[in-house]
Amino acid sequence: MVGRKAEISALNRLYERNSAEFVAIYGRRRIGKTYLVDETFSGRITFRHAGLAPNRQDAKGQLKMQLEHFYNSLLLHGMGECGKPKTWLDAFFLLERFLQKTDNGLRQLVFIDELPWLDTPRSGFVQAFEGFWNTWGCHRKNLMLVVCGSANSWVLDKLINAHGGLYNRVTHEIRLSPFTLSECEEFYRSNGVKLSRYDIVQSHMVFGGIPFYMGYVSGERSLAQSIDDVFFAKNAQLRDEFDRLFESAFEDPERIMAIVSLLGTKNAGYTRGEIIEKLHFSEGGTVAKSLKALVASDFVVKYVPFGFGKRDVHYKLVDPFCLFYLHFMKNRKTANERFWQQNVSSQSLSSWRGIAFENICFNHVEQLKKALGISGVITQTSAWSKRSDDGNGTQIDLLIIRNDNVINMCELKFYSGEYEVDNAYYKTLLNRETILQGQVSPKIAIRSTLVTTFGLRKNEYSGAFSNVILLDDLFEH
Repeated sequence: MVGRKAEISALNRLYERNSAEFVAIYGRRRIGKTYLVDETFSGRITFRHAGLAPNRQDAKGQLKMQLEHFYNSLLLHGMGECGKPKTWLDAFFLLERFLQKTDNGLRQLVFIDELPWLDTPRSGFVQAFEGFWNTWGCHRKNLMLVVCGSANSWVLDKLINAHGGLYNRVTHEIRLSPFTLSECEEFYRSNGVKLSRYDIVQSHMVFGGIPFYMGYVSGERSLAQSIDDVFFAKNAQLRDEFDRLFESAFEDPERIMAIVSLLGTKNAGYTRGEIIEKLHFSEGGTVAKSLKALVASDFVVKYVPFGFGKRDVHYKLVDPFCLFYLHFMKNRKTANERFWQQNVSSQSLSSWRGIAFENICFNHVEQLKKALGISGVITQTSAWSKRSDDGNGTQIDLLIIRNDNVINMCELKFYSGEYEVDNAYYKTLLNRETILQGQVSPKIAIRSTLVTTFGLRKNEYSGAFSNVILLDDLFEH
């Protein structure tokens, strides 16, 4: 399996313990939660079940279908014929009976996938699940319960941060994140796909390090051809993935998609108040709940821009797949099935790559810190912009604010060759540094740092940068 080494080690360690274990695994849709469990515990799962996706057109019939499906899973695993459960209390009682019947003293592993989908309206699922674990499961030293869910906010609210009967019951949590660039490289290599690091970065701009999406990249096609195949061709596999992504994991997908679409229009993001105003939402907890769910699912980050107060919290869309979709797929007017191949050198794609590269750098700050030799230094990261009436305002792609009295002022340039600083850009850099220095304590040193693909061409202006970080540095583990 590519990556996930720490997660696999943790799961195997928990499996070998002589104690009841309750493990919650969460992460956005398509991240590989089920695959992780299947590969780690191949041949060792005593009982497994996966919830049915919500059917909002038939809310009344959902409970009956979920219970019948759970009952069928028990039958498939060898439970003898018995009456169908009418409630979740009945269903979990049947599971207890099945596990007791099959108990031979060895570890019993129960895997329930897409657990949040089982919690249909007025079903009493959470209370029954509490009863299963608190009354019975937690007292059986050979039982290991593993649950997964793409509805991250549900997993966090109802399990990990629960205040009710499941308070402090989860013994281990695993949050799966998208692949880093080095893991993407390993994934493609293991699939027989040969891509340069330059193209792997571009694939990350599109697929966001999501293994399921990356699996569509063919070793027999160029990256541009693969992107056309899965997004722009007739009956393309990921043409409707944006809608599916949110409909399957959020209670109010229309509201969530509206927020995501708005956040995609501004790289620095918006405050909650601005989101409410621009989308004409009513003030209240609903927007806060939606934003919390998006942050929990790694689509959005919550941060305070440098120089702003704690009340100026911004929400920034950082999911590359969503940013790609909103830029090129939403409201698409052309039916060109070779759009990417025919526009790969266009100014439109070049501009988009510049913005997308900024996002990749935000998601690889640990690699940037390693390249700077400051892995052990506590830091904060932020974009920064300052408006000015005299026309001397500025914008900085990324600030790495360190607690050792240094700020790395990072310029992020996705370039096809060596980057060259000319006289005009040299003056711009000096102006930015001057403005930023005026906003911080005199004891703070500011170092202009270039993050680019293939290096900096030496000339009379190249000394403007104190540090240069290359594409290869972003692939460090």
